[in-house]
Amino acid sequence: MSGSNGAQLGVGMVGYSFMGAAHSQAWRTAPRFFDLPLEPRMRVLGGRRKDAVEAAAHRLGWESTETSWEALVARDDVDLVDVCTPGDTHAEIAIAALEAGKHVLCEKPLANTVAEAEKMVAAAQAAAARGQVAMVGFTYRRVPAIQLAHKLVADGRIGTVRHVRAQYLQDWIADENAPLSWRLDKSKAGSGALGDIGAHVIDLAQFITGERVTSVAGHLETFVTERPVATDFAGLSGQGGAERGPVTVDDAAVFLARMSGGGIGTFEATRFAYGRKNAIRIEINGSKGSLAFDFEDMNVLHFFDAEEDAVLGGFRRIVVTEPEHAYIAHWWPAGHGLGYEHAFTHQAVDLVEAIAAGTQPAPTFADGLAVQRVLDAVERSSASGAGWVEP
Repeated sequence: MSGSNGAQLGVGMVGYSFMGAAHSQAWRTAPRFFDLPLEPRMRVLGGRRKDAVEAAAHRLGWESTETSWEALVARDDVDLVDVCTPGDTHAEIAIAALEAGKHVLCEKPLANTVAEAEKMVAAAQAAAARGQVAMVGFTYRRVPAIQLAHKLVADGRIGTVRHVRAQYLQDWIADENAPLSWRLDKSKAGSGALGDIGAHVIDLAQFITGERVTSVAGHLETFVTERPVATDFAGLSGQGGAERGPVTVDDAAVFLARMSGGGIGTFEATRFAYGRKNAIRIEINGSKGSLAFDFEDMNVLHFFDAEEDAVLGGFRRIVVTEPEHAYIAHWWPAGHGLGYEHAFTHQAVDLVEAIAAGTQPAPTFADGLAVQRVLDAVERSSASGAGWVEP
């Protein structure tokens, strides 16, 4: 249990679907496996439908509920607001929470537009002067193998970055009769595969290399323009009826990139790759070696050292489960792999520790804005057909 000596952090979360469930598990688990300076208390869960949010609160472990996010933000027992809603509400909720004196964790992408993200960064900067913190939830940064990749690049083990190859491949809407959900509605989601999953590989590429994407040339494609209307219009699955509605986002995105260190990148995000359930693939080639990672084998990092003797040269398969790796010592014996949910726990741990220390956690809202600008540049490049565009 937490070693907080009774000091608590009241958490209020808005939203309780896929991300809400993942964040809830993190808040439940973090103080039970990590010695935290503050004990997270799951004070209140927010959602619009009273019966549904009460059922979710009971299932996920929250103490109480609110059907208005404004009421949740105003509560005196809430110190941190966790925003797990569709992108069209991120800016409004996060800014209001910061202005109310709360810390904020906001799911990615930070917003639906660059203008919204800029307002969120300004609010976070003003809040930081008052001692508050704001973090965007690019959770895959906290996979131990990704942490190792970041360290190897920072330590110079692969030299100067020359190539970045990044893919995020899923197949959950590859069936053209899969029903509509909010993720296929631009007014709610902002964009499709580009923002939903492409944002993750943009952030990972920038995090691992320590560089920025400086220009892009991209193309977006929507393969299925109409889909059955689901009865609840809420989930990733479920049967649709005879009525069909428009898909207003991209199904797939591809783009070339220039990196700030002089390297080049290729990026792909699609939800139409049959057989690929959650394949996040990153390969970095440098002047001294290479790194390769695939989330569908998430406890492994592949490392090639070009300075080794050629007789024994080859990719080294590193099983990242030894206690010397980031976060691992708090979990299971070596060789007992972690899963998808553990990165959310690591996110909660890092956020609580930053709040207690009075430091700003990463990724910041400014990091989220940097990704948002890349997303916007890809959209502009695709729409204009003009080739290279700067974020």
